[in-house]
Amino acid sequence: MTPELTDGARNFRLRMAVIDRESEVALDMTCDRYGRTVHADAAAAARAHRNRAAVEAYTTHLAPHADTLLDAARRALDELPPARHLAGWRAVLDGLAASAAEIRRALDRPAAPGSPAERAQHSALWPHLTAWADHSFIASDLADQNKHHHHKAPLTDEEQQMWTEMAQAAQRRGELELTESWYAADGQPITLAHLIENDDSTLVALRGDPDAPGWQVIGHYAHEYEAGKVLPAPVPPGVLRADVSRFNRPAPVPELSLQELIRDVVEGQTAGDASEALLGAVQRGYDAGPMVRLQELLETSSQFASALETVQGRQIAARLSALGRQIEFLTREVEEAAEDLGATVAVLPPHRTPVLRVRPRPAVDTAPPTPPARASTTARHR
Repeated sequence: MTPELTDGARNFRLRMAVIDRESEVALDMTCDRYGRTVHADAAAAARAHRNRAAVEAYTTHLAPHADTLLDAARRALDELPPARHLAGWRAVLDGLAASAAEIRRALDRPAAPGSPAERAQHSALWPHLTAWADHSFIASDLADQNKHHHHKAPLTDEEQQMWTEMAQAAQRRGELELTESWYAADGQPITLAHLIENDDSTLVALRGDPDAPGWQVIGHYAHEYEAGKVLPAPVPPGVLRADVSRFNRPAPVPELSLQELIRDVVEGQTAGDASEALLGAVQRGYDAGPMVRLQELLETSSQFASALETVQGRQIAARLSALGRQIEFLTREVEEAAEDLGATVAVLPPHRTPVLRVRPRPAVDTAPPTPPARASTTARHR
């Protein structure tokens, strides 16, 4: 396989990342402080520029190689050992092929440059272009399979048992330091760890979940470079949610920051002012407040930890879920306190007088104030 296949896909992804960042900056300038679009024409122009740049990037980097890359990826996929992720990868390749066909049809019949029809054509191609930007790394990795080495166990059965027992003993002592983890093509996790014994450290590779029964040492190495040459190559990691795209994120929801809510309390004068700020922090629904967003973050992170499908991941998921429930309880308490504060018919007392930031200057013909008399001191003699 020629390097142009995977290089083209990689260069397209890099270019799309730049286009996406430039588009975010341009679209931010069309919004107010809460993320609401206030300059619709400028926003439409920014999206049109983004779409056109993406079409040009695909034409330059991927159009000559897309079909060949997919063919190479499919051949490599057929040679892999059975694993849970292969069906998903095959679906990704089928989706990329469908998107490539749609893009090719449009490129073969381009609309007049600069016309509304061209804008509409590019807008319709944007989802297909972002599909390649989001997922072509899977095709590239598969097409590179012929470069990947195949692991040959360097240990005999007896050696493997001996090293596994040594590593398990080190783990019980707290002297098995995990450093890196990935999945091999067969779906098994591989983990590098430093096995420390008598002040001496040896790099070992483990197959399986280090926190679950049944893992084994499959090799020991002088350093990471040596391990990388002979261990099974990593395959692309998965995603938490299959429908997420970095290039097609939903529009951000307008929300108040905690700093703004604190400022509202500081600048407020009535109990109702402070109550409104507190209620803003615990508001639910579309424009949820910061405390509700924090609970969502904990819940989503718990889902992520659980999706790792490891013993430690499940334990951390349970901790995060419990913290989310505590935040939910605290949110209800804050909401009740805010409502009670709002029902308090009270204002700040007038003796809490503001202090001027800038003191007035004295009049021009006013004599400067007399400095305080210095206390007389008795001279000391030695």
